[in-house]
Amino acid sequence: MAKYFRTKTFFSGRKCGWLRKRARFLCKWLGRGLAVVVLLTALFRVVPIPFSAYMLQQKLGHWFSADFGYELHYDWVALDNISWQMQLAVIAAEDQRFDQHFGLDFAAIQSALDHNARSNRTRGASTISQQTAKNLYLWHGQSWLRKGIEVPTTLMLELLWDKRRILQVYLNIAEFGEGIFGVEAAAQHYFNKSAARLNANEAALLAAVLPNPILYRVDKPSGAVLRKQQWIMQQMNALGGRAFLQKLE
Repeated sequence: MAKYFRTKTFFSGRKCGWLRKRARFLCKWLGRGLAVVVLLTALFRVVPIPFSAYMLQQKLGHWFSADFGYELHYDWVALDNISWQMQLAVIAAEDQRFDQHFGLDFAAIQSALDHNARSNRTRGASTISQQTAKNLYLWHGQSWLRKGIEVPTTLMLELLWDKRRILQVYLNIAEFGEGIFGVEAAAQHYFNKSAARLNANEAALLAAVLPNPILYRVDKPSGAVLRKQQWIMQQMNALGGRAFLQKLE
């Protein structure tokens, strides 16, 4: 009997040692990954972002599917070269408390939980800051792992960037259609003009497709998209128009 317990303890000890090694290895690489993300975030505070993780994911996904004709359109622009109507439209559509929260909108989260508990249609509560973190560093899709990484990444963006920088990056890397990333590429593709010249109607239409720019089309807007466009324009006025953006300065 004693021999049995000694053998069991020996193998249990080896197993624990193996697990400890794996845990140390994982922690080491997670630490290195976090350091890289922090350094990139500090750098991206002032440097234009060449591409996002989601852009890379889309490009590689099409390559692996043997879709070599996929083209990615992306043009980085300064926030001052994006019309104020476009800036306000995405805030009205996606995150009306953008100027108040520190990356997470707990009121919106509670509202979404209450809505989802009594409805078959799921409603999200991601802020512009969260969407920026997801598009820039993470992958799309529903998973607790991604959400778990998204939260501290969002808080890091809020700590290292100001609100105007977060809004600028969001507008520059958001997807507005198949292979169309950023509001400058979207303005050129759909309206043959620069993002600086977008009016309220055009801005609201672009913002209306943001929840799913593949399902919802700017060039062929459904009734739901057109209704969302009108609602966004009403919300832009309710927020106070251009004066709202002064809160971000």
